[in-house]
Amino acid sequence: MGLLAIVRIKGTVKANEEVKDTLYLLRLRRNNYAVIMKDTKDIRGMIKKVEPWVAWGEIDKETLKELLLKRGRLEGNKRLTEDYIKQTLNMDIDTFVEKLLNNEIDLDSIPKIKKVFRLKPPSGGYPRKGIKIPYNQGGAYGYYGKDINILLKKMI
Repeated sequence: MGLLAIVRIKGTVKANEEVKDTLYLLRLRRNNYAVIMKDTKDIRGMIKKVEPWVAWGEIDKETLKELLLKRGRLEGNKRLTEDYIKQTLNMDIDTFVEKLLNNEIDLDSIPKIKKVFRLKPPSGGYPRKGIKIPYNQGGAYGYYGKDINILLKKMI
């Protein structure tokens, strides 16, 4: 049971209220927002409901570290730094990321952190056929598996 990265890639103009509410519960309020969630049955059910609007998969250690340091924000839109993690948690960033991936610690353990990561659109665009087709058929939405790390690195 690791961590999932979920990235919103589509707007909700023609979506029904149930989809909009689920995206809101996942904290994906705008396009190119990403969240890190524990891989639970409940989260998987929510992802299944909004799958045509999101890209998701398992995040690895390097990508999670890069995401936290480059796109992590605190209240007041201040950057999340290694010094802040060291001051508040008494551990370095590598130890924190390792514990986060092993579900020994939550992202909530960092005081004042925003749990949403605002990303850029991917450099070079979305994969192959665009955002209207699932990833397994050559498009951009749906389950990526470990390939979500490639998409996230293009968006950080």
